[in-house]
Amino acid sequence: MSLEQNFQKAVQDVRKLKAKPTDQELLEVYALFKQSSDGDCNTARPGMLDLKGKAKWDAWNGKKGMSKDEAKAAYVSRVNALVETYGVS
Repeated sequence: MSLEQNFQKAVQDVRKLKAKPTDQELLEVYALFKQSSDGDCNTARPGMLDLKGKAKWDAWNGKKGMSKDEAKAAYVSRVNALVETYGVS
């Protein structure tokens, strides 16, 4: 399978996990997904009261400079690890 096919499969698999991953795992998956689909973070950092938004923005911004293909490969790898840990329904 190509990288794009593996990526699309991982996108589907992550939605079918049997249990909810930890917040840190979710942030990592989110950041890799955003980096692979949108590239470098291109939005303003959310305000002081939006703690969840700031955490997501910081995670995505932490991937700055990573190519979309590198991010897709890392996303696939990370999701596969989550599937092994939590299983899919």
